[in-house]
Formats: sequence, C-alpha cells, structure tokens
Amino acid sequence: MALRIRSQKEFGSALLYGALGIAGFVIAGEYGFGTAGRMGPGYFPRVISGLLILVALVSLLRSLRRDGDPIGPVNWKGLLLVTASVCLFGLLLTGAGLPLALIVLLLVSALASEYFALSARALAALVALVAVCTLVFVEGLGVPMPAVGSWLSPLFPS
Repeated sequence: MALRIRSQKEFGSALLYGALGIAGFVIAGEYGFGTAGRMGPGYFPRVISGLLILVALVSLLRSLRRDGDPIGPVNWKGLLLVTASVCLFGLLLTGAGLPLALIVLLLVSALASEYFALSARALAALVALVAVCTLVFVEGLGVPMPAVGSWLSPLFPS
C-alpha cells in the first residue's frame, strides 16, 4: 500500500511545525532544562518545541488520511507584515518599552488582514491586551522587559 498525500495544506503545515520544533530543540539544546518546579532557561523552549513536533505528527497523519485543498498562492503582504511586526517588536522593546512595542506589533500585524478596520472596539481591545500583557509579564511574572524603555525614561522619572 503506497502512502499518498491527500491534503497538501496539512502536509505543508506538518513540515513547517516539524522544522520549527526541531530548530527549537537544537537551539535550546545547550540551555539547562531544570525541573517543573525550578525551570531552567531551556525548559520552556523545549516544551514548546516538543508540542510543535507533536502537532507536526498529527498534521502529517491528517495529511495522509483526509482529503484537503491544494496549497494556494503565498500571501506575501501578510507574510511580510507579520514578519515586520515581530522584527519591529524586537527592535522597539528595550528602547520604547513593552507597551509601545506591543502596540506596534499588534497594529502592523493587524494590517495583514483584509478584514481589519481601526474602530473604537479594536482600539479598546488593543489597550486591554497591552495592559494585561504588561501587568502579567512585567509586574506579575517579573519578566525582565521594561515597561518604559530607555528612550522614554526621561519622560517618566522613577
């Protein structure tokens, strides 16, 4: 019995998730793992990588068992805007701070959708998401990300 790929989209997803999962394992391979109670720097990346590999295996099996659509054209606008938003977040995080970097990340990536419209409801959701992320990560978990970056610290003396 020959195996046949019945869903190109599922197969492509499986390849992407598998590649990202394996890359994550390789990159985090030299970091200490720790334990669930005392996590090391490699704990989270390896757990996420393992989950990505698991999703890849499920997608691979689904691609062989279920009929699906062929892979369509690449959405270059979406791909470039989402990639640019992540790069901008990384560039802005230390200089502008987490809230401003998140605002840029969310707005630029939202432009990738043909359905996005800047409305009062979208702005309220943006403000709520940025506030929750800042409170949870900076205040609650103590993740070393600045709420106010070095570029803005003269405006907000502590």
